Amino acid sequence: MMEFRNSEMLRIFLGEEIRLGHRPLYEEVVREARLQGMAGATVLKGVLSFGHDMEIHTAKIMEFAANLPMVVDICDTPQKIDTFLPVLEQMVRDSGGRVMVSRAAVRSSIIG
Repeated sequence: MMEFRNSEMLRIFLGEEIRLGHRPLYEEVVREARLQGMAGATVLKGVLSFGHDMEIHTAKIMEFAANLPMVVDICDTPQKIDTFLPVLEQMVRDSGGRVMVSRAAVRSSIIG
């Protein structure tokens, strides 16, 4: 029987064009999560979105795909998320970008 533990899912929504230095911010977030010893991080690329600017961003073949939505998911303990959030805030400030962050309680387990 699998054992589930109380965890949290940190979800960061950002545009693929936001950069921190010469690298995409989403890559730097994953790199920093690894350095901080987080349990894991996954980046998902969206095909359609709109945000605070109400502008539609799409990956349709016939249209120029600009600033597509990226989502970084990080699942770990609430304490590790608490420690990571100030680091994330500073990274976003340093990038000059704007992101949306959500945080939710989840139950997680590893199979295998």
